[in-house]
Amino acid sequence: MEKENQTSVSEFLLLGFTSSPENQALLFALFLCLYLTGIFGNLLILLVTASNRHLHTPMYFFLANLSLVDLCLPSATVPKILLNIQTQTQSISYPGCLAQMYFCMMFANMDNFLLTVMAYDRYVAICHPLHYATIMTQFLCASLVAIPWVIAILNPLLHTLMIAHLHFCADNIIHHFFCDINSLLPLSCSDTTLNQLIVLTVVGLLFVVPSLCILASYSCIVSTVMKIPSLSGKLKVFSNCGSHLALVILFYGSITGVYMSPSSNHSTEKDSAASVIFMIVAPVLNPFIYSLRNNELKRALEKTLSQRKIFSQ
Repeated sequence: MEKENQTSVSEFLLLGFTSSPENQALLFALFLCLYLTGIFGNLLILLVTASNRHLHTPMYFFLANLSLVDLCLPSATVPKILLNIQTQTQSISYPGCLAQMYFCMMFANMDNFLLTVMAYDRYVAICHPLHYATIMTQFLCASLVAIPWVIAILNPLLHTLMIAHLHFCADNIIHHFFCDINSLLPLSCSDTTLNQLIVLTVVGLLFVVPSLCILASYSCIVSTVMKIPSLSGKLKVFSNCGSHLALVILFYGSITGVYMSPSSNHSTEKDSAASVIFMIVAPVLNPFIYSLRNNELKRALEKTLSQRKIFSQ
């Protein structure tokens, strides 16, 4: 009863990173560099795919959507991190915390869905190449993006509305660098059993199921590739899938470290580091992984940059 009678909090304190001044300056430079690099890389991918007609295919349509999401996901956390470091504060308002949680969940969910859709696209292209054009129609491609967007918008809305009805007491310290739902729930004075149950259910449905779909797609791809007689043919197909597979490993590896590992393995440092990977580092690396491993995209990039250089002269 004493805890419930305490005043509700109006702000939270984000304690995800070290507070030593010399490390703060290093973190500021690191996050600013990563953020600007990610914005540049993802905007470049969007520009290249939009301005080159031969890239108006399902694969690059999904890649453009991934770049759009990867522009937004770091923007939900990095500006606040930079502001707090610059102003030597660690606070975030209660409404700002809920808003940050909502957008982080929305864009992370969408990243997850797009990686699954891109795996299906590669499965159809490799396992059913003769039927690719008839299967991957404009309507199907639009549906494979529109439906995940609807789910990605509504799912965090449910969590946000449920948390908004919880009562938070004097304990307002979040041992993370952003307002993560698993860090917020333990701070509540209210009964969070239903919230925790829904979180576990959603993790199962929205992360485990898509990851199994990706595994199934790549199992079929590997089975098909192994039937190719020439080694060069096998390497060519694997090379085409390498970029997407690298993104999948990076994203799901870090997600697993935060949300699906035993609680005994958790610590503030480990969770923060893993979250930085899938929320900041992965979105920054995505365009570069694709552009470095994709010859068609590299040629389109060189063409676009040369055209911009000519027009600027």
